[in-house]
Amino acid sequence: MARQTAVASSSRAANPLPPGSMKSSGRANGIYFRNLNGLRFIAALAVLVHHFEQLKWQWGLANCWTTSAPIGLLGKLGVVLFFVLSGFLITYLLLEEEQRAGIRVGRFYLRRVLRIWPLYYVTIFLALFVVPYVTALTVPGFGIAVVHQDLLLKTALYATLFANVVLANVGVVPYAAQAWSVGTEEQFYLIWPILMKRARNKVALMLAVIAGYLAVKALLLPAVVGHGSWQTWLGGFWGAFNIDCMAIGGLAAVILHKKLWLHTLLVNLPVFYTTLAATLALIALGVEIPHVHFEFYAVLFAILILNFAANPRIGWSMEFEPFHYLGTISYGLYMLHPLTFSIVIRLLSRLGWTHDAVLFPACLLATIGVAGLSYRFLETPFLRLKGRFAEVVSGESARNSASL
Repeated sequence: MARQTAVASSSRAANPLPPGSMKSSGRANGIYFRNLNGLRFIAALAVLVHHFEQLKWQWGLANCWTTSAPIGLLGKLGVVLFFVLSGFLITYLLLEEEQRAGIRVGRFYLRRVLRIWPLYYVTIFLALFVVPYVTALTVPGFGIAVVHQDLLLKTALYATLFANVVLANVGVVPYAAQAWSVGTEEQFYLIWPILMKRARNKVALMLAVIAGYLAVKALLLPAVVGHGSWQTWLGGFWGAFNIDCMAIGGLAAVILHKKLWLHTLLVNLPVFYTTLAATLALIALGVEIPHVHFEFYAVLFAILILNFAANPRIGWSMEFEPFHYLGTISYGLYMLHPLTFSIVIRLLSRLGWTHDAVLFPACLLATIGVAGLSYRFLETPFLRLKGRFAEVVSGESARNSASL
């Protein structure tokens, strides 16, 4: 039977536990929202499907990369779902931290470093300095001369977590291109605790970030500022920054944490199932929304996240163990899948096994295996250190203590 896993303990009377939650039986400050790990895996899977078709196209296999509108949408929308999840979870944890002992920015940074940096830098090192020398894995059109063009600049940008600038303005680095979103998230993590600490009205903060992002995006259009190298660089970076999608997730966290009037309006079964059906239909039809495409889908994702996290009336759960585990290793799935996919595609192509019924399951299972090894041997030691600096216990630690 699925556990009740929306865990949050607090002594506040004015802001009770989210519906369907229970207190941790361990340290009395644990927060774990049910279903969100499953959503992480769905976000990762969307990116994997998108890149599977892209890699088949790059390796000269039959594909629907250029012919399927849903496939074209899935990759970035999977990342947008990651962004909204990050905005929701980070904002909620910071709200809890602020309420209990105050936001400690330095400890927040240290926790993010321990979670993100080890796998990020290993992936970048492999993509820049190992794989380019492996001829069998050289993606057509991206030989070592292309990958190592502007190598010093690429290395400096990746090292300083501006992977989104590399992709937008310097050039594609196979097997590291997916790291652009990690750069975006790290830039979000850099400024978010400071903004949260200084802003008294959290709703106003979220709305200001969303409006400010969209205003700058509009001002950077070539029709407004013309064409030029600075506009290209800044516009490329801004288009991949997407802090407004994270603020949309943050707004959902504020609604839940503060129990604002929108909570009752949004967290109910009719709204949940209508939003779910609309989201699936729009993606299946490949619908793009002019000017606010990602923001529109981010709002839909935020409503779904609110309900998955805090609506106990949803009659199904994504908390069964295999799905939960896949969500737990989703960072590794995301970062390591391009290289793993290429290895599997190259090996099976030589055997003549190129049908999707064989190729995709093989790619997926291999990536799960590699991500599992990464989580166990590379990420977990740093996650144990991360737990020492937690002001509010969350994630696996909170889930495990709740099951004691």
